[in-house]
Amino acid sequence: MSDGQEITQGAEAAAVSPGGIKARHKRFLWIVFGLAFFAAIVALVLNAFGSSITYFYSPTEVVQDKVPHGRAFRVGGMVEGGSVVRDSNGLTVYFRVTDTAETVAVVYTGILPDLFAEEKGVVAQGKLDEYGVFQATQVLAKHDENYVAPEVQAALDEAHKNRAAQTLAQ
Repeated sequence: MSDGQEITQGAEAAAVSPGGIKARHKRFLWIVFGLAFFAAIVALVLNAFGSSITYFYSPTEVVQDKVPHGRAFRVGGMVEGGSVVRDSNGLTVYFRVTDTAETVAVVYTGILPDLFAEEKGVVAQGKLDEYGVFQATQVLAKHDENYVAPEVQAALDEAHKNRAAQTLAQ
């Protein structure tokens, strides 16, 4: 062997790790595994956020079946006047939520907020059952005379606009 061949073989031997993998390949594998680990963490975080987000829908959107099936969501509007009925057990309440265009029947078992009343703003969280009745797990009422949740106000404004457009079209 010549001296040039020994130097070349020595450089190749130095670049190969004891396990038989070149240092360059080893670095590449670390980078690939690191990126895969980072992608897995990002996917888990995004999945956790996606499953915990509760979307808001108006009664019109609920009636038009634009809501997720089998997932919890929020419906908001005004409690329809004369619609509140309390069950004999005192905890179950039946009422209707309206955006003045459409109405959704709601059933809630629990203690209602003190500010819950007919013709007042409300947001209910729960799921739609197979009969189209919203089974609420939580009911939120507005906190003062002037406040209406922004989502509820937008839904009411949209319903008023649609009703006015329908009236003009007739």
